[in-house]
Amino acid sequence: MRYLAPGLWRLQEVPAPSINVYLAEDVLIDAGRRWDRRRIFNELEGVEISMLALTHVHPDHQGVAKDVCEARGVPLACHRDDVEAMEGTRSMQEAATGNPINRVIRTIWQGPPHRVDRVLEEGDEVAGFRVVHAPGHARGEVIFFRESDRVTICGDVIRNMSYATGLPGVKEPPAIFTYDPVENRRSIRKLAALEPTLILPGHGPAVTDIDAFERFVAALPAD
Repeated sequence: MRYLAPGLWRLQEVPAPSINVYLAEDVLIDAGRRWDRRRIFNELEGVEISMLALTHVHPDHQGVAKDVCEARGVPLACHRDDVEAMEGTRSMQEAATGNPINRVIRTIWQGPPHRVDRVLEEGDEVAGFRVVHAPGHARGEVIFFRESDRVTICGDVIRNMSYATGLPGVKEPPAIFTYDPVENRRSIRKLAALEPTLILPGHGPAVTDIDAFERFVAALPAD
């Protein structure tokens, strides 16, 4: 695992971080794609976890959730607005459902449904992080924000990589994966208002140049 901040690590991915899974104290945050099972289980060998918490319920973040929870006997947590998606009574991906890319993703990445044991709400605490509801990319998207050092795990509110080249760069999530891009821009501004010192996205490396992030936010289209 890669150490990021006190009590916080990112699970390794070769050759570079693209689908991020974090460990905050003893809480696993996100669960990759279905084919990330070996990577996640190998990284967690000998590591005690007490819960799996999802930033949002999309196939690239919940793929191994059922396997982890059942193998470790730990509860699964996500925001109230994503419970139906995780439990299989609503589609996980609500944007561009007929898009061929989304059909392939559902087929090869999406994990099976699983019961949600803890329903997250705005202001809840998870491993010392405050839950901030940040919808737009997904209904139940959340930011995990730690007041003490302003470290922020933001899921897919932003990404820090190009999906075409793999190179780092702060961007909005693609519209084909985002059910309400305008709402997501409001959530990006909510993320900026937290005044984070370190931003840990769902895709790409950590965002450490906060000035560049603020310039990106300032350049966003008006709602």
